Amino acid sequence: MTDLNTELRAQLLRGAIEMSVALSEGQIEKLLAYVREFEKWNKAYNLSAVRDIRQMVARHLLDSLSVVPWFTANKNFSATRIIDVGTGGGLPGIPLAIMFPEKQFTLLDSNGKKTRFLFHVKTLLGLTNVTVENRRVEEFQPEQKFDAVISRAFASLQDMTDGCAHMLVPGGIFLAMKGIFPQDELAPIAGKIELLESVKLLVAETDGERHLLVLQPKQ
Repeated sequence: MTDLNTELRAQLLRGAIEMSVALSEGQIEKLLAYVREFEKWNKAYNLSAVRDIRQMVARHLLDSLSVVPWFTANKNFSATRIIDVGTGGGLPGIPLAIMFPEKQFTLLDSNGKKTRFLFHVKTLLGLTNVTVENRRVEEFQPEQKFDAVISRAFASLQDMTDGCAHMLVPGGIFLAMKGIFPQDELAPIAGKIELLESVKLLVAETDGERHLLVLQPKQ
């Protein structure tokens, strides 16, 4: 097992360096602890179709971390309250909460098994900046609204923006993590939603395109 841990650590560090993501020792430990728990619980809770833990590092951890350079380089991005909708097993919310302890992350999912796993991980890793909500998107009425809604594989842009608009503060943004640039998904929302920015993401060890779309409701 030690050899595997060493291998996973090297894989994570290699990918982070390639993506220009700086990791502290504490962040490395928490990210690896998270992926080990993910693999363990995945057998019973079916958190992901990915079964191999090395693939989980590439397709879950590194993919989630691919937005970190945008978060840190974008001086206009001052969001402190972020909700990850359809988070599943905590992607990208848990890795981002580990990277940005000063920001508050709410992880929303309607699947009770997945949110039980998230409660477990939050406790295990001592993530005091994480809140878990086991509800459907349309039923969740937050007492305090969010600066940003992020989603990695939740739905079409129309479903995301229609279903989550009630959670945003005025001037809040949607952060949609997508594969190839979803030109066909932008047309139906053009009247209500403005595309502020499209960022081509670099994801180490992953083939195919990845994009971050920064969207905002029109005032």
